[in-house]
Amino acid sequence: MTDSTGTIAAVDDLRVELRRDGVYSEVLRGVNLHIGRGEIVGLVGESGSGKSVLALSLMGLLPSDARPRVSGAARIGGVDMVHGPAAHQRAVRRAELGVIFQDPMTSLNPTMRVGRQITEINNDKADGLRLLSAVGVANPELRMGVFPHELSGGLRQRVMAAIALSGNPALIIADEPTTALDVTVQAQLLKLLKDLRDQFGCAVLFITHDLAVAAQITDRIVVMYAGRVAESGPSAEILASPSHPYTVGLLGARLSLTTARDQILRTLPAEQADQAARMRGCAYHTRCPLAQARCAVDVPPLEVLVGTHERACWVPASGVRARAVEPSQAAPAAAPSGPTVRLPVAEAIGLRCDFTVRSATGRKTIVEALRGVDLRVMAGETLSIVGESGSGKSTLLRVIAGLTPATGGTVEVTGAVQMVFQDSGSSLTPWMSVGNLLTERLRPLGLGRVGAAALVAEALDVMGLPTSVAKARPGQLSGGQRQRVALARATIIPPAVLLCDEPTSSLDASLAASVLNLIRRMRRELEMAVIFVTHDIAVARLMGDRLGVMLNGELVEIGPTDEVLKRPVHAYTRMLLAAVPEIDMAAAR
Repeated sequence: MTDSTGTIAAVDDLRVELRRDGVYSEVLRGVNLHIGRGEIVGLVGESGSGKSVLALSLMGLLPSDARPRVSGAARIGGVDMVHGPAAHQRAVRRAELGVIFQDPMTSLNPTMRVGRQITEINNDKADGLRLLSAVGVANPELRMGVFPHELSGGLRQRVMAAIALSGNPALIIADEPTTALDVTVQAQLLKLLKDLRDQFGCAVLFITHDLAVAAQITDRIVVMYAGRVAESGPSAEILASPSHPYTVGLLGARLSLTTARDQILRTLPAEQADQAARMRGCAYHTRCPLAQARCAVDVPPLEVLVGTHERACWVPASGVRARAVEPSQAAPAAAPSGPTVRLPVAEAIGLRCDFTVRSATGRKTIVEALRGVDLRVMAGETLSIVGESGSGKSTLLRVIAGLTPATGGTVEVTGAVQMVFQDSGSSLTPWMSVGNLLTERLRPLGLGRVGAAALVAEALDVMGLPTSVAKARPGQLSGGQRQRVALARATIIPPAVLLCDEPTSSLDASLAASVLNLIRRMRRELEMAVIFVTHDIAVARLMGDRLGVMLNGELVEIGPTDEVLKRPVHAYTRMLLAAVPEIDMAAAR
């Protein structure tokens, strides 16, 4: 459904305040955004910039428990999704909207089988099988009969995509849809969204923290910061000639296959000012390296630079662009100071792990998650492991950690093992304070209250967190802060082996860079081994001394990282490399 101008979605001067802990804060501050039929718009920015709240406004799903105060409008097909009648909003959600959320586990019904959720709108099993195949789900007949918890994170995200596409919507809102996907399935999903746009003329609002992914799919990019639009315009122009210091910072923090492995990654400056200071003038001025006196007083309007390229900044565009091409000032990372003679600290021989999956008809199927994996990791070494969802990466870590029993083979680990999970929010006890979560790990040492408090403060300081975080509960922290707490908990007593399961996949570029810097530093200082599972090959390259590639429960290729990437032997490795999204700056210019 479009209006007379061909606009599917129109956001006009949208302002949203949400209540938390009895205090209202302005989350969206006068946002304007129009999406035309057949247009793919990328919405980028750090966590807390307002991207998801803007999406929730368009869906008519602002959290009622936050008692939202809303002015302005967010319309889809002429229906106001923030002020319009509830019945009209439900009709739009059913007929005009498809949504792919970031966290599929909290979006899928845990009591319903996958097939029933996909076919809920049209009750067409054949169409459900087609959609599952289209989003890259192998053996769709079997997957239709399972419950969400029986699928890997990547497979659950594919199911969410299939549900979103089931009604041929006019607008698809995709909120970080690729964070849990490997590069091959990510490429399939991006192609699928493009194909739907081409075939049916639907529009897509694509929310992501990955500018390289945005470059692959979007016609236009909108950069948000602190509830405002900082910069917007054609994707090629934004990537080739960023004109806002914040956009420059986001581009500088991104990883690629050419990022120098011997340097500390660039990150955006940490936010030091309080909420009141940030809301005066330009919200980015407290972090901006180019800030002028005026930036702290006056709010810059969104003004046209050229064509449809707009930005909100008092600094001349030429000065911002000059900053964008300055060479990196990052200091090189020191070489690891591990033992001269490295000994194995984790070894797997013929490791097997099987799961039993029951279909909707009750038929049992054995899924071989690990199929005879041989692996050896040395002290002070980092082994990166890549592979598609369902290849056995996470299962391998869980077996090594002793969280999942093996059904064959052996695992030997010398010393303590700790694991950092992808979703730090669900791996930290929500009702415990951060201080108690860390102190709990210190109990075997028999320290007194003062000694434990000192180690907790030291662990938080190592992670770049203030001591005040010790009093907070996980739900009161940002995603990046929670992941740092998870790292602090895993390393407050240094383990021999640190297992990392996609610890940065849900973080924006700058936060991810800071976490990767921390892990590399801890590995160097604590002389521990790290097994780092990721679907991001650029991250795997940066972190790993060696690189292993998994497929269907088998380790199909392993070797020195640069050797594997420059001269891949296995066809699957070559396919993964071909699917890596990169920003082609030459083409952009």
